[in-house]
Amino acid sequence: MKRLNLLCCCVASLLLLGTAEEVEDASEPTKRDRSHLENTLKLNEDKPADDFSGVLQRLRKIYHASIKPLEQSYRYNELRQHEITDGEITSKPMVLFLGPWSVGKSSMINYLLGLDDTPYQLYTGAGPTTSEFTVIMHGPKLKTIEGIVMAADSARSFSPLKKFGQNFLEKLIGIELPHKLLERVTFVDTPGIIENRKQQERGYPFNDVCQWFIDRADLIFVVFDPTKLDVGLELEMLFRQLKGRESQIRIILNKADSLATQELMRVYGLFWSLAPLINVTEPPRVYVSSFWPHEYHPDTHKDLFLKEEISLLEDLNQVIENRMENKIAFIRQHAIRVRIHALLVDRYLQTYKDKMTFFSDGELVFRDIVEDPDKFFIFKSILAKTNVSKFDLPQREAYKDFFGINPITSFKLLSQQCSYMGGCYLEKIEKAITRELPDLLGSIGLGKKPNVLSCDVTGCGETPKNRYKKP
Repeated sequence: MKRLNLLCCCVASLLLLGTAEEVEDASEPTKRDRSHLENTLKLNEDKPADDFSGVLQRLRKIYHASIKPLEQSYRYNELRQHEITDGEITSKPMVLFLGPWSVGKSSMINYLLGLDDTPYQLYTGAGPTTSEFTVIMHGPKLKTIEGIVMAADSARSFSPLKKFGQNFLEKLIGIELPHKLLERVTFVDTPGIIENRKQQERGYPFNDVCQWFIDRADLIFVVFDPTKLDVGLELEMLFRQLKGRESQIRIILNKADSLATQELMRVYGLFWSLAPLINVTEPPRVYVSSFWPHEYHPDTHKDLFLKEEISLLEDLNQVIENRMENKIAFIRQHAIRVRIHALLVDRYLQTYKDKMTFFSDGELVFRDIVEDPDKFFIFKSILAKTNVSKFDLPQREAYKDFFGINPITSFKLLSQQCSYMGGCYLEKIEKAITRELPDLLGSIGLGKKPNVLSCDVTGCGETPKNRYKKP
């Protein structure tokens, strides 16, 4: 009898154990195949990375020799707060993740890098979990870098961030990981937007920091959760900051498999109303999928979600493949803006000198000019003489603040910015815009080497005569 009872207890224990294992297996969600991700991003290829060290060295030389002198002479950095460092020139493409809290930004990074259920994964949850700006970059081993260290390292592209203060640097963190994708790109995870939070509560200028990253991002993922769409003042401000970067923006409707088809279509229709916010006339392209490693919910459009995901991954891979072309184009665009700024300051200064007489009050004369520049044809004269697009001109109000801290008498005319050995600053930046940067672009395998661009195309305008150069 005892033996029978013992046998029954053993059988019961085995049955309970088997039931527990079945429950445990059932509770673990099935993970999706990652082969499409690895194929699209070419993570399985053993092909060595292209060596662009020579191109980068030439790009740095062009910037320091032909662009930076005019940039510093006319204090362009104080107009746009955009200082280019050597670390930024040599940096990898940057992908920026923006959006409200708990929409899946960190989960998306975990998914792209395959970090789920590993010691490297970013913390995720139903509530606001990311309170820092997290920079995920490549390194030989797992390493966390404090923001104050990142800002102090001039070799990195993040050294200009120290201007936002110590409170922000405490909210900045870097993570180095040994991952093949991170050898080619850097991810930046941002704190989620919380509409009922005031800027002062963050302790640092959140919008200014976002603008810094937006200006440098090669691709911007704006992520939303279809179950909690909340477009408030902070999100509207973010979309205003994205003005001019429409080609880099990718709007993502994440967690799409959590809604039924009818509800998903209704939410998708709401995104048509985002067109005015991001300054486009047509509805923005919205990528609909669920970016996490688990299988899609049953009875959802699995094939559609997979195609949408692959389409977004192709955009990411395109940015990686064109990193050098984008870098050169970025420096050239920066040079064009510096040139326009120098031409405007030169025109303000020339007008001031023309209006000054022996009995004039210099402060009153220039105040009249800066308060109403159209009265003196400041901007119209630049458009007429240099063929600059009116859409590239800075705001007139920006120069009120600029000259408020930079007296007009502290600048020299462009015609005086010449030397016997160095030549004219304007000549050098025009040469970089019309010849050197296009030639550098042609040297990295874009086909036929581009010809020298004409002034009608680039708006190079009048070039001051070098008084020191013999005819």
